[in-house]
Amino acid sequence: MIIVEVKKKEIRVNGHAGFKDAGKDIVCASVSSIIYTTVNGIFNIDKSAIKFVDDNKLLKITLVHPSTVVTILLDNMVGLLEELENQYPENIKIKKGG
Repeated sequence: MIIVEVKKKEIRVNGHAGFKDAGKDIVCASVSSIIYTTVNGIFNIDKSAIKFVDDNKLLKITLVHPSTVVTILLDNMVGLLEELENQYPENIKIKKGG
C-alpha cells in the first residue's frame, strides 16, 4: 500500500500500491504522475519554493518558501491523490495531520 503523509510543511510518500506487477501498476503510475507533474510545475514557478527528495523508497516534498500559487498546487495534488484513494482504497492511504 502507498502511504501519503500530509503535514503542514511536508508531504511524504512511500510504499508500493500492489495493484499489479511492477511496470503494470496503474495506481503507482498515477501517484508518480500526479506528484511529478506538481513538483515540476512548482519548480517552473519558483525553484526555491520546495525541496524534493526521491530516493526510490521515499518521496518527500518540503515546503520552504510558501506562496499562494505553491499552496494551491500542493492542495490540488493532495486532492487528486485523495480521489485516487477513493477509487483504490486497498492500494493508497492518505494520512493528514501535524
